[in-house]
Amino acid sequence: MFPDLTRDDVFRLETRRLWLRWPRLADAQAIVRLAGEKAVAEMTALIPHPYPPEDAERFIFHARRANADGQGLQLAITPKGRPNSLIGMVGISPGPEDGKPHLGYWLGQPSWGQGYGTEAARALIDAFFAYGEEDELMASARVINPASRRVLEKCGFAYQGAGLMESRARGGLYPADHFRLDRRAWNSLKSWGHTGLVRGPATADAAAGLSLAS
Repeated sequence: MFPDLTRDDVFRLETRRLWLRWPRLADAQAIVRLAGEKAVAEMTALIPHPYPPEDAERFIFHARRANADGQGLQLAITPKGRPNSLIGMVGISPGPEDGKPHLGYWLGQPSWGQGYGTEAARALIDAFFAYGEEDELMASARVINPASRRVLEKCGFAYQGAGLMESRARGGLYPADHFRLDRRAWNSLKSWGHTGLVRGPATADAAAGLSLAS
């Protein structure tokens, strides 16, 4: 799904306000604190509430392995210039049902309402289509989560319809809106006015809203 360029943990995406980098074990505490909040976790399919520290560590391990294998790309969202301060996650991975690439993301509550979700998602979408060969990207959001829907619409996703989606963390099926972005639509939106693509692999020292897919 992703090429060799992304499969090294010095890989980083840079936007106007953010650095997106591989997650590290040192991020576990921030992930538990931010993603473990009920308001965050309940909008996702996979994040439990409460969020045990061992689950966060397991997530980081699996994310790094998937990144290294090129089967997906999970990146920590951090403020530009403060790469150790995780404020959320954004990632693309195969969907559990259809195997198609799915976009997922979450932000801690202190970072809501500032446009970070859209900025991070656009950067990863750019990398997905610019570096990879896939022609479409899927995403879903709970129907009670209009903020996530707005992020997807700002990123060019087209509404595909509503349906039920399994939330393993919630233990049931929940109504969700489904979205799709294809390469042709992305090509027409590349002028959305941000610098999302990595300018080159970061050095080791430099590297040292909410979706159901998260």
